[in-house]
Amino acid sequence: MLALLLVLLVATTVYVFGAHLFSAPPPITRAALLVDHQYNLTLYVAGAVFILAQLGLAYAVFRFRDRGQSAHFTHGNLAMEVAWTSLTLLIFLGLAIAGRKAWAEARFTPSDPGAIQVEVTTAQFAYTFRYAGADGKFGRLDLNLINAPEGNPLGLDPKDPAGRDDIVVPTLTVPVNRPVELLLRSQDVIHNFSVRELRFQQDSVPGMMIPVHFTANRIGQYELVCTQLCGLGHNKMHSFLNVVSEPDYENFLQQRAGGQ
Repeated sequence: MLALLLVLLVATTVYVFGAHLFSAPPPITRAALLVDHQYNLTLYVAGAVFILAQLGLAYAVFRFRDRGQSAHFTHGNLAMEVAWTSLTLLIFLGLAIAGRKAWAEARFTPSDPGAIQVEVTTAQFAYTFRYAGADGKFGRLDLNLINAPEGNPLGLDPKDPAGRDDIVVPTLTVPVNRPVELLLRSQDVIHNFSVRELRFQQDSVPGMMIPVHFTANRIGQYELVCTQLCGLGHNKMHSFLNVVSEPDYENFLQQRAGGQ
């Protein structure tokens, strides 16, 4: 019965993954394609090991089941233990080396010099996005001036002329096929920036400004969520990433600039 249960477990698991019952949404960046490739490679390798190990266990359970025979003790085989431990080490190192490009694409490569900069501020329990105005400069922030109910969730200093044309909005809008650099910061606790279609997530940490960058290649609206348990309202903390055409992006900036 246990051997049969193991075989059914393996068959069900292979079916769930093979039928793509819980597949991820299509990626929208080149870096996300690299992440998907690495994920699939790791899944195939780990899946093959899982199938062989579980079927081997099922065979051992069936082959050496209790038939009233005397128990036999073995010390094992040192050569085989060294062999499969070394093989496991090589497999993990190989996967790590194969995935270095996907990791470096988002973490270690600098953003494009002409990337659009957007400041992302997280707070319990909302995202706020700030674009530099026509002058291309972000205005000064003063923590003592933060007052979300009165329309100043970031603490923009009204005396700083550089901040008078800043655009502050609750959703992120970016043009398609243009590099974007996000500057993540938090006002209170650790939050997170996560968009499944981008295939990355990054914590925002109080006292730190953390840059991340991407270039979206597909127009659409994608949900942005916080994946860090940040308080009682954590489940309600979400926003949207809107990827639009270049004319629509320029129109968005003009409308928001006029409405500030």
